[in-house]
Amino acid sequence: MKINKSIGCTIDECKYHAKNESYCSLDHINVVKHENKATSQEATDCGSFESKK
Repeated sequence: MKINKSIGCTIDECKYHAKNESYCSLDHINVVKHENKATSQEATDCGSFESKK
């Protein structure tokens, strides 16, 4: 698995998490909002998340 040290990640339930290191293995991520106007960190999410199976 390739580690992208430009994308930090602590969500080890994601299939793209870099296992023993707190990084993502994707080349890029898609950040999305779940409110009409994002005014806080809680209003955004990583849209690239996929659950480990």
